[in-house]
Amino acid sequence: MAEQITGGAAVIDALVAQGVQDVFGIPGTHNLELYRYLPQSGIRHVVTRHEQGAGYAADGYARISGRPGVLITTSGPGITNAITALATSYADSVPTVAISPGVPRGKVGADFGWLHEVKNQQGALDAVCGRSVRVESADEIPEVVAAIFEQLATTRPRPIHLEVPVDVLEGEWIRRLCPSKPFASPARPDPAVAQVVAAVIAAAQRPLVLAGGGARGAGVQIRALAELAIPVLTTVNGKGILDESHPASLGAGARLAAAHQAANDADVLVIVGSEVADSDLWGGVIAPGRPGERTVVRIDLDPAQMHKNVRADVPIIGDAALVLSEVLEVLKGKGIGQWSRDRAAGYRKAMAAECAADAGPWADVQGSLTAALPTDTVVAGDSSQVTYFGTVHYWPFTAANTLLYPTGYATLGYGLPAAIGAKVADPSRPVIALIGDGAAMFSIQELITATELRLALPVIIVDNGEIRMQMLDRGITPQAVDLYRPDVPALARAIGAHGVEASSIGQLGALAAQALRAERPTVIYHRV
Repeated sequence: MAEQITGGAAVIDALVAQGVQDVFGIPGTHNLELYRYLPQSGIRHVVTRHEQGAGYAADGYARISGRPGVLITTSGPGITNAITALATSYADSVPTVAISPGVPRGKVGADFGWLHEVKNQQGALDAVCGRSVRVESADEIPEVVAAIFEQLATTRPRPIHLEVPVDVLEGEWIRRLCPSKPFASPARPDPAVAQVVAAVIAAAQRPLVLAGGGARGAGVQIRALAELAIPVLTTVNGKGILDESHPASLGAGARLAAAHQAANDADVLVIVGSEVADSDLWGGVIAPGRPGERTVVRIDLDPAQMHKNVRADVPIIGDAALVLSEVLEVLKGKGIGQWSRDRAAGYRKAMAAECAADAGPWADVQGSLTAALPTDTVVAGDSSQVTYFGTVHYWPFTAANTLLYPTGYATLGYGLPAAIGAKVADPSRPVIALIGDGAAMFSIQELITATELRLALPVIIVDNGEIRMQMLDRGITPQAVDLYRPDVPALARAIGAHGVEASSIGQLGALAAQALRAERPTVIYHRV
């Protein structure tokens, strides 16, 4: 006899069929039917203290695991609390799935005073996600969820919201199989396309590769190009794709004027998996191609990227690893025009001098940590100077490292919950959160989540009054920035974590290394 259950089972069964192992979220009045079926599903649920924290944790989880991060919330304020996190995932092309209840069928926009009612909840989520999907029956859910995961696996990954009307979630459903469907493999590029790109590169005298987050799956191929003595510059989202100690690496300083000069001096610029946006260049400009003088090649999974911000002379739509593999096969045995070592070194020197103007204490902070921590450490940062003036330029990454950073949306409060998500995704990896004091206060409550999970997580908080300095730099009288400073280590201890204060930057590395061996998270506070 068929088993009669509720629509909540359809959602959980569909997630199981897609191989979901962990979800982040908070139970609420309207999503409780999901929690009825979670315990027997084998899916681990991580409860955060705010839905925005659940969203950031799902984002960090996705970046480390390579699988979609999933968050579940209640309706209304539950899902709208997660909007900033979803907008962050959208800006950085991170595959996350948000699941929430919605108003009952036939009541969208009715304004009838329903608990948690939003004028147009699906519309609000559709505005910040890749898309928002609303089902009208539980029988639709398995196919819709499968389609969502297929889209995330085969196209440019961006968050997707699934809205299930509360009467569907709570109504009867006759359980049926939720089959897992294999996803189509990326199409191999046309060999003629690879021939064109290879010919352009082979004819170049000053080729350069600019790699963004969309090139993460092509690390082997990017390194092979570097072995041909082609310089590689990355955006922040591409940091570590190429070992930054490699002679061809120009680092992740795409924001720097010297990096813009290097890119504009190239007679062939190969842009891989980057929209070359203002959030990457900080006001800089990458010049388009010039007939007979300069050619811009763009390789991206998303057709909309081909001419965004920098027009492509040779636009290639496809998976970066597959395209570059074909190109490298054609290039075998061909001579490649090489920048002189002196010229490449000159750009690195110019970029280092430019970084030094903003280094402040941040170079020393990174130096203390890199000297003491494992070489495969995951660093979860925030839109804080310690990250964008520090970690980006002064922590030399290899392919074993990962930087979790909200590049495009530049939000605050990301670092701590993203670090939790990373640690849940791979408990064996060393993970730290390295954030500013303001950023920490946006999500400090998630320290409770980390404590409950008993995560060996160093949370390094550097207090430097960043916005106050920006006001002074602009000639604005400081206001709303001279804030009360709580005893942060004591706050950590009150929560149940360890809490210590570093009296010098030099202590940070040793304290962080010790925290990686602790039985719970450790807040390490330092006032710069």
